[in-house]
Amino acid sequence: MFKKIRIQNFKAWDERLGQEGVPLGPITLLLGTNSSGKTSLLQPFQLIKQTVTSADPHLQINFGGDITDLINLGSWSDVIYKHQKDLSLSFGFDLQKDQDVVCLNLEYKLDDAGRVVVQTLSYEWDEKLWGVIRHNDGNYQINAPDLGAGFKRPGFEPIRSISFSSEAYTTAIKLVDHDVIHTLSLQALRQFEQISYLGPLRAAPRRTEQWNQQRPGQLGADGASTIKALLASANDRRNPHTLIQKISVWLKRMGIADALEVRQLGNSIHYEVRVLKDGLDCNLLDVGFGVSQVLPVLTLAYFAPLNSTVIIEEPEIHLHPLAQTLLADLFVEVSRERGIQFLVETHSEHLFRRLQFLISDEQVKADDCLLYFVEQTQDGQANLRALEVDGYGRIQNWPEHFFGDALGETERQMMRMMTRMMAEVGQRS
Repeated sequence: MFKKIRIQNFKAWDERLGQEGVPLGPITLLLGTNSSGKTSLLQPFQLIKQTVTSADPHLQINFGGDITDLINLGSWSDVIYKHQKDLSLSFGFDLQKDQDVVCLNLEYKLDDAGRVVVQTLSYEWDEKLWGVIRHNDGNYQINAPDLGAGFKRPGFEPIRSISFSSEAYTTAIKLVDHDVIHTLSLQALRQFEQISYLGPLRAAPRRTEQWNQQRPGQLGADGASTIKALLASANDRRNPHTLIQKISVWLKRMGIADALEVRQLGNSIHYEVRVLKDGLDCNLLDVGFGVSQVLPVLTLAYFAPLNSTVIIEEPEIHLHPLAQTLLADLFVEVSRERGIQFLVETHSEHLFRRLQFLISDEQVKADDCLLYFVEQTQDGQANLRALEVDGYGRIQNWPEHFFGDALGETERQMMRMMTRMMAEVGQRS
């Protein structure tokens, strides 16, 4: 699990989050106005994931653009704070290792040729530090406990941002704690590889789906492989239909459908998803759009690897209030049962209020649900406010009128109603 993220000079975030960082829990909710910086607080996870999974091991950082990438951030000038190209870009990630925490720190800069390079890579654990730092001549120097000076050469350049090169291992790191740093970097690699991301724009449903009997590795940023994941589950000889059964339970709890089924069309490679509700049996394309939009959210909760991190933007899209409310139950229950860490960006008051209730009802601890409000200052900087939640789910520092002014609107409506009724009585008399 990721315990904390640090960001410096990334998009609307200046250097302030580069020091103490942002603590992350089993469930972390980001709230805030549009274009305030919520999304860019989550993008470093996706950025490093698509870098470590890139086909090119020597790619220093993958800003995206390929069809297989999670996000497309453009170029260095698009991501660096206020387009100041001379600044350095830094990310830090604290990862859980048993009862300890491993601190991974990354710093990037432009070299003299205008290419993005890793300036610094370091791992800190058990009060020891292993890392490489780039010099102006293009050489990388290794820093490790009890390692003498002089280990500096171009071949020590990091691989996929977070890994040490084979030359660094065989030449220098083997002289000290080779096994330790290999374990730490491998753990970080796996942690990023297992990140799952679901964006706010999801694929539209189709009447039929072609399936070649393969289980997808990921659902995709738009959830396009959701049906293939359901088909793979339904045809799993070891434990068939388990995924579909779990999703059907949640659809029923949300009041969206009674059950979900997948059916093969004859002996072809074509399949369809059927939605059962109130005695009706319909193709997925013929029911409300909310079903197809929440389906990737429910599927990802059980499809993601155990103890991995799931990032979801606006899971509440096209859902009615009850279904939005039960998303909070989904995150709490799945996080507890499968060890999934949920990082969620949302505008849903229903989801948020339900999470408050679950805290007050002691179904989840306040310390396990970290809530943040993101706002933009007048000079265009993003500002993060940690919402203070007590054991009863009460917010001590809630931004005024963010979810509107429900009580005020009710009071104004009542006053207006009374004024009109009194005027109508006066006219009749």
